[in-house]
Amino acid sequence: MLLHSTKQDWLGNIRGDVLAGLVVALALIPEAIAFSIIAGVDPKVGLYASFCIAVITAFIGGRPGMISAATGAMALLMVILVNQHGLEFLLAATLLTGAIQIVMGYLKLGSLMSFVSRSVVTGFVNALAILIFMAQLPELTNVTWHVYVMTAGGLGIIYLFPYIPVIGKIIPSPLVCILSLTALTMIVGIDIRTVGDMGELPDTLPIFLWPNVPFTFETLEIIFPYSMALAVVGLLESLMTATIVDDLTDTSSDKNRECKGQGFANIGAGLLGGMAGCAMIGQSVINVKSGGRGRLSTLVAGVVLLIMVVFLNDWVAQIPMAALVSVMIMVSIGTFDWNSIKNIKTHPLSTNTVMIATVVVVVWTHNLAYGVFVGVLLGSLFFANKISHFMYAESELDEKTSTRTYVFHGQIFFNSSAKFLDNFNFKEAVSQVVIDLSRAHFWDITAVHSLDMAVIKFRREGAKVKIIGLNQASETIVDRFGVHDKPEELEKVLGGH
Repeated sequence: MLLHSTKQDWLGNIRGDVLAGLVVALALIPEAIAFSIIAGVDPKVGLYASFCIAVITAFIGGRPGMISAATGAMALLMVILVNQHGLEFLLAATLLTGAIQIVMGYLKLGSLMSFVSRSVVTGFVNALAILIFMAQLPELTNVTWHVYVMTAGGLGIIYLFPYIPVIGKIIPSPLVCILSLTALTMIVGIDIRTVGDMGELPDTLPIFLWPNVPFTFETLEIIFPYSMALAVVGLLESLMTATIVDDLTDTSSDKNRECKGQGFANIGAGLLGGMAGCAMIGQSVINVKSGGRGRLSTLVAGVVLLIMVVFLNDWVAQIPMAALVSVMIMVSIGTFDWNSIKNIKTHPLSTNTVMIATVVVVVWTHNLAYGVFVGVLLGSLFFANKISHFMYAESELDEKTSTRTYVFHGQIFFNSSAKFLDNFNFKEAVSQVVIDLSRAHFWDITAVHSLDMAVIKFRREGAKVKIIGLNQASETIVDRFGVHDKPEELEKVLGGH
């Protein structure tokens, strides 16, 4: 079984993976350079990182067909560290980032993705689509008309080429777009911005580099906050991207293995003079849309990237940015969940609020972690509020025995505990009160406290209280934290000493 799945990951889609890997490698180059510039480091730092991270995650990552490399979300977190302490401290922070991510993988923090609702994922995807599009705008402002014609032509090739019989299905249209526009630029000699204008490409292979920083507690104090932030944002983006690729390919992935894979990849990047990175939703979508499905596509992307920037840099430098802008606009259009706009009319207000809040916060702050945090927080609050409404009570009075029976249904926790107490009539003159909890469940100490308060209030009014029907889990938490049947604890609650 393991041998079959490994063979499928690597050899199940050779032609599609190789061609998709070529497209991704071409699209990675300007992004890696741009992210290096954002972080304030030499372009080769981002390019070496992209090569290393892609190759390592191809072998040990948890999601076949997903592309990991240097990213803008990570680059933004590095700016202050690079400005204040320089590249060597960034390399040290990258190593520590990888180590933290490996620990997170072994702690199985990948399973925390189960707390991220569908509306948060949709908001995350839409925000990224908007950010990807916005990132292309500088290439489309204050430029000559040639750029607009080339970009429009590139989009025409991308969307129309697949309709050509036979060949349209074999060769990815983004690859045809890049090659066609590059050839046109070189033949006609159009004066247009190219990859070479973004920064100098490296001309040597990466070498092993141990960060030249003092191994002291002061160094750890400097890099740890950055490393922790990089680790969290990197894993968040990687796990969200893995979820999206799972949906696109209708397959599953190992999120905890992905945590560890990203960690080892970042350690490798740091040792080869690269910056920390993570999964890239844009490149992953390009890969999937171009036919990439297996680990081979990720490996090809990383290896071809290095070959092109080191050995074919004169040719790569001629690629017009308009061609790559066309590809990224295609990615943003393909990434955006257009159904989410139609669904606004039919989905609940709480779902729409979570989705829109996630989009607004991510686009406003350019920080994926903030958006997801806000989305998860809002989703949790809405869920708690909704569940609390399903808690209700029925009561019945037996006049012969002067006994009032309260039967509770639903979940009793911090948000429904006040409602739980409101169902009791503490001023009613009865001899005995029966609280039937056979259809209810106690979740936390707030719920237990509300039960204690109910019992204490009834006893103050002279009624005997009997609690029945607790399930095993509820009984355990009530026995452990409840005080109504513990005289010594009850005395403290009532003000005794």
